[in-house]
Amino acid sequence: MRRPTPRVARILVYAVLMVLAVVPLTVASHSTASPASGINLSSSVQVSFPNAITFDVKAQSDANITKLRLHYIVDQQNYAKVVSEGWPQFSPSTSVDTRWVWYTGVSGGLPPGAQVEYWWTAEDAAGESAQTNISTFSFDDNRYEWRSITTGPVTLLWYSGNDLFANSLMTAAQQGLQIIENNIGATPQGHVRIYIYASVQDLQGAQPYTQQWVGGLTFGGFDIIAIGVAPNQLPFGEGAVPHELTHWVVHQVTFNNYGAGLPPWLDEGLASYIQGAVPDYQAALNYAIENNKLLSVRSLSSPFSAIPAQALISYGESQSIVTFLIQTYGEDKMNQLLNVFHQGAGYDDALKQVYGFDQDSLDVLWRQSLGFNIALNPQQELALASRG
Repeated sequence: MRRPTPRVARILVYAVLMVLAVVPLTVASHSTASPASGINLSSSVQVSFPNAITFDVKAQSDANITKLRLHYIVDQQNYAKVVSEGWPQFSPSTSVDTRWVWYTGVSGGLPPGAQVEYWWTAEDAAGESAQTNISTFSFDDNRYEWRSITTGPVTLLWYSGNDLFANSLMTAAQQGLQIIENNIGATPQGHVRIYIYASVQDLQGAQPYTQQWVGGLTFGGFDIIAIGVAPNQLPFGEGAVPHELTHWVVHQVTFNNYGAGLPPWLDEGLASYIQGAVPDYQAALNYAIENNKLLSVRSLSSPFSAIPAQALISYGESQSIVTFLIQTYGEDKMNQLLNVFHQGAGYDDALKQVYGFDQDSLDVLWRQSLGFNIALNPQQELALASRG
């Protein structure tokens, strides 16, 4: 998911530098001749990372071309392949040269390295049809010269910093995967690519519509992670890498065909728990406690605030809540909870199945652990008593 930048962790805000320079690159082309139908098709693709993908097509026939459709599939974790379509504008003619542009930035963005399959279909006025071969291209960020190293299920890509910098981050990745397995019993499936941008500004230039405090992103369905880590910010990177890897692994083990996900407090809390002690998270939590600004567990089931200081409190609370659950009820219970979420359970139902209480009761129990003099209501007491 999203991890705060190191400076936001000091309750300062990065200025967002919207790096929108585009580098057009023709990444794939193919042609299909259809002598039986009399329709000839040829096509090509240009990637202008991160803003657009341009699909060009040329069609020729003895009869007027009346229909052209682009079909494309983004390769990501799903129970069924979703085929999207692009409808280019053109006037019927025996020779058509047109294009369809996918404005990726406006539609929410694609991660660097995302794989896309595509093909074109055409029809003419004589009722003939044709289809190009299926081609695949990668939505690469070719603004930088990437280097890479691979260990086990992790490939780390970077373009700034020496080998020691990259090897240190890879060591943090391998240690993080072991901590994840030891603490929540989850192991990775498949392979992940971690793109290390040389600054948070570079990262936000690759994902221009992210919130300004974001320093790391996990694109779980794509098996892709992107983090902004300058070579002189290695400690931040060594914490951010296991944080984002936790998101990747947890999203894998809880993925389900119901579209149900985790509450943000659990998702971010687990990632922060695996990351380890973060002084600024604790400072934000202490501030919220001392100033009566704690958010409820239920409110943390909604996306975190875009306001950096408020987001930091949400991270601090989430880490504290997950720490309470694991230290009080054990790691096996947390593993059970993830399995229940994998079955598509709702937030409250999952907690009730595993712990015997819902989010509101968890909120009370967690606050009690912080020293607040607050009691469960009779209904909550009864629910816990019946749980035994």
